Amino acid sequence: MSAQTKYAAMSRRAAMTAAALAAMATLAGCGGGGAGAAAEGDMAMGAAEGAKVTVVEYASVTCPHCAAWQETTWPAFKAAYVDTNKVRYVFRELPTPPTNVAVAGFMIARCAGEDKYFDVIHGIMASQAEWRAGVNPRDTLFRIGNGAGLSNQQIETCIKDPENLKAAEERSNAAVKAGVSGTPTFYVNGVAIVSPGAEGVTMADLSRAIDAELAKG
Repeated sequence: MSAQTKYAAMSRRAAMTAAALAAMATLAGCGGGGAGAAAEGDMAMGAAEGAKVTVVEYASVTCPHCAAWQETTWPAFKAAYVDTNKVRYVFRELPTPPTNVAVAGFMIARCAGEDKYFDVIHGIMASQAEWRAGVNPRDTLFRIGNGAGLSNQQIETCIKDPENLKAAEERSNAAVKAGVSGTPTFYVNGVAIVSPGAEGVTMADLSRAIDAELAKG
């Protein structure tokens, strides 16, 4: 079986998973119960677990709004709150179309190791324009995986591993059960941050919520 065929097989299974998730989303409530609590597979930066303020972002590497937030807001947010250990920043995976690309990207990021995870996530987000210009997303994923120290064979093994796909499905299911239906979605200490503007959640929106929590006794 060729590498392309193997990848296609993984893609078909991921697409079926996406369909199941979409069906679940129609049944999920709009509340955020459970979205702020620690979850299996959390990837975090900044302050240690148990910090006074925890910011949770549900996002997808294939979501253009997530990529825009990453480009315009993440640097300032990271400098103000993550690098200073004022908050614990938690990233949670919720694949969006093309779901097969998102699932593969998330698995590659995890296979690269915790120290490379965010580099891979941010690299994939930043590469979205390549796909719209006609570059095969598979080529992009392999290039970014290679840059994180994974060989092509390791990447193939990673995205074919049934246990990796099962874990990805479980994380997606958990997000849907928590009431998350779109990306990016942010929670500060378990409370959803809703922006009144059309541009989505801004640094100002997050700062108001975070600073209010930090100011509490």
